[in-house]
Amino acid sequence: MNIQENREKTRKQVGWIELKDADNSTYQNLGFMCGLEVHQQIYTEKKLFCRCKAGLYHDFNDYDAEIVRHMRPTLSELGEYDGTALMEFKTRKKIIYRIKNDTACTYEIDDTPPFVINREALRNAMTIALQLKTKIVGELHITRKQYLDGSIPTGFQRTAIIGIEGEIPISNKMIRIIQFSIEEDSCREVSDHRHTRVYYADRLGMPLCEVVTYPDMLTPWEAAEAGYRIRYLTRSTNKVRKGIGAARQDVNVSITGGTRIEIKGVAHISWIPKLTHNEAFRQKALLEIRKEIRKRCGEGKDWKLQYKELPADDWKHIPMLKKASTECWKLIAINLPDFGGLLSFFTQPGQSFATEIANRLKVIACLEEPNIYHSEELEPTLGEQDIKNLKAFLKSGERDAQILLWTPDEDLKTAIETIEERCKMAFIGIPNETRKSLPNGTTIFERVLPGADRMYPDTDSAPIPIDDMMIEEARKDLPVELSIRMDQLAQWQVPIDAYAYILRNNLMPILEAASSELAIAPKELALCYAHRLKSYQADRPLPFAYDRIIDLYRYIKKNKLERQILKPMLKTLYHNPNMQFSSILATVGYKPCKAEDILEQIPLLHAMFGKLKHRCVDQRKAEINWIMGRLKGVALGNLEPAELRKRIEAVVDAEVANA
Repeated sequence: MNIQENREKTRKQVGWIELKDADNSTYQNLGFMCGLEVHQQIYTEKKLFCRCKAGLYHDFNDYDAEIVRHMRPTLSELGEYDGTALMEFKTRKKIIYRIKNDTACTYEIDDTPPFVINREALRNAMTIALQLKTKIVGELHITRKQYLDGSIPTGFQRTAIIGIEGEIPISNKMIRIIQFSIEEDSCREVSDHRHTRVYYADRLGMPLCEVVTYPDMLTPWEAAEAGYRIRYLTRSTNKVRKGIGAARQDVNVSITGGTRIEIKGVAHISWIPKLTHNEAFRQKALLEIRKEIRKRCGEGKDWKLQYKELPADDWKHIPMLKKASTECWKLIAINLPDFGGLLSFFTQPGQSFATEIANRLKVIACLEEPNIYHSEELEPTLGEQDIKNLKAFLKSGERDAQILLWTPDEDLKTAIETIEERCKMAFIGIPNETRKSLPNGTTIFERVLPGADRMYPDTDSAPIPIDDMMIEEARKDLPVELSIRMDQLAQWQVPIDAYAYILRNNLMPILEAASSELAIAPKELALCYAHRLKSYQADRPLPFAYDRIIDLYRYIKKNKLERQILKPMLKTLYHNPNMQFSSILATVGYKPCKAEDILEQIPLLHAMFGKLKHRCVDQRKAEINWIMGRLKGVALGNLEPAELRKRIEAVVDAEVANA
């Protein structure tokens, strides 16, 4: 079997196309549905259920103590185990929490009951809930939501629903909101290797709000647009944190015949179209694999893999296996009956069904990738003779596939179970799972999707009545509606490519106030931020207060400088935000000069140019540019370039007319 040809064949079988070539009918045919869970840190001085400071972060080696924990499953009230808990238990992870005294306390490690919920966070969250047009609940009930990956030391997150049944508009329809909640943030993961995972507790417990939508988005572009709208809306309240990690999105995707797959930790909304596009076709691929494997061997109730231990010394010609041999790892040959041609079956760009197996081995058996070689690699590590030897050793049939696995003895049982379990899932189709987003638009397995009963009441926290007075207090902080702000931008004739920067950074109140105070067109101010400042930030991201630009405009107006000087001054100001404006003036080469003194030099320069006897196709244009170049420096801040050019043109053209 030609592996490359098989991969191309299966890609066509799935009907996979690039995102840029897709249209609405592509997703309609797939039965694409998408919902969002948007998380945004709420700005407060203290954490949600304790009084530690919020928003303080520290470096990898800056901590005061380490706490080590291991997770184990317990029976629920119904006498059942949660699937995610069982999966995490299999990993035998050692969870290490690095703690700094000024950002964590005994509450974080579940040695102290929670304080009363932070009222500042509750009020700020309620304002956002009203902005989303949700119905505020009459009583706040704090519940526990299971978090079984170790990112919260207690094993659960305290959360409470504030509002239900809201909506947000996107360009072509309304997106319904299921609920809006306030909850505590989890730890920051700093490393995860083999059986050890390390977290920082500085982010743990910070107030976080969550917006959950219905699966109303029917294309990847609708999903991204909804994500942006929710971000703009929460930012407009001026009650949320900004910066790396302050906002995160989880995206739920399904297609006809599939199931809900949750893509976790989407760091940038701009990733959503590609991620959801690829996930939809991954599900289509898994359905095609199900069809094929069922055609070969029915529903697979009796399907089993076979495996044998190989003599490691015979495989030392492969570098990775030589290393495994020196570490006394076992080398296992695995036969997958009737899976020939399926390991190389296309699932996502750069991935195949074999990747699905390898991902699970990394997460559940804690075997770092690469953790397997197999008989259908696009870029083979195993030679033809190696594969023949494997097949002979395993007595494989013509339709079988083979895997070569290396593992410590203590992980062998889990590794074999993981491979067999994932292959058996192929008979079902699409397993319920949470997947991790990657910057290239693909996803990898993260964990089993938590059960539906992962939430239960928090016995440490009493219900909190929400009365009309609390709602009206929160309503006082409501900003101008997002739709009105977008209409304003259109009225100001601000280019559409500037909208995202302005709304994301909540600059509308600044633009509105500054335009009125300084009598400057809001479009000019908007472009100063969304084009000029943004370009500086793209080249070199630095902390910068947006009000400093308005201060610069005030300075220019007060000193009666021409506004073209703002561009060089702003560039210097951005890199030196605490520098005095007078010093910036000197830095950019400004020297005060009267306009008439500058204009007096034009006839002299005109005469000088004539003596130089330049020869060019457009003599007039060359002379105007030459004179502009000599007066540009002295005109900076003293005379508008447009006015200077007009005067030069008048002098040059007057001589032509007289001639």
